[in-house]
Amino acid sequence: MRDVLPEIMRWWRSGAGFGLATVVGTWSSAPRPPGASMAVRGEEVVGSVSGGCVEGAVFELATDVGEPVLQRYGVSDDDAFAVGLTCGGIIDVFVEPVSAETFPELGDIAASVEAREPVAVATVVSGPGRIGARRVVWPDRSAGTLGLARLDDAVDDDARGMLAQGVTGLRRYGPQGERRLDDLAVFVQAFAPPPRMLVFGAIDFAAAVARVGKFLGYHVTVCDARPIFATARRFPEADEVVVRWPHDYLASVEVDERTVICVLT
Repeated sequence: MRDVLPEIMRWWRSGAGFGLATVVGTWSSAPRPPGASMAVRGEEVVGSVSGGCVEGAVFELATDVGEPVLQRYGVSDDDAFAVGLTCGGIIDVFVEPVSAETFPELGDIAASVEAREPVAVATVVSGPGRIGARRVVWPDRSAGTLGLARLDDAVDDDARGMLAQGVTGLRRYGPQGERRLDDLAVFVQAFAPPPRMLVFGAIDFAAAVARVGKFLGYHVTVCDARPIFATARRFPEADEVVVRWPHDYLASVEVDERTVICVLT
């Protein structure tokens, strides 16, 4: 979803409706993780839900979607033309129509993502509840409703915990929000800022650590007090290179449970 957000925001702001398909569940060797999204408007397509395996079928479904629907795709059968996943996995894809009228909170979500403010989107994807009902959860507030106050409260708690961990996935509840039941499935997509990696010491090893950290999804900062060594040219993989004494820099930034610190000096 984060990858396709700029394009779908252009459609959303123009007032155009579009179909949005999101992977909400995976089993075995699934090609893309929960949260992978594909948006369809007319002949325009952005994003991917399977790396190509079932894109054609999802495109057709998203083009004509009128009501939200949960569709499962598994292994293709002996028919060479059957739609399925050749990798042997199973994915559940939730397809819904999106517009400024059906998803008025999308602008606030995009603003939070751009500002690196944590935000989670909880959507009812199956069960006895109102399919497609949506609630947006920030660390300090919420918007929208899933239909019942007890369910909203339970989802708010779980969504904030998932935000703290940077986790996206399904959560199951009873019709009234009971945690020990699984009648109703809610997909929680967490837009948490990337975890931070702080690398102190602008040496050759730091360049390798920055490269690995960036590959793993960290926002990487290399810090060293020596301006000759702490340069963007020496650390092209780093998101930022800071020329400061390490202890001064560390005192000026927020360190949370998702921050890792590597000292190479």
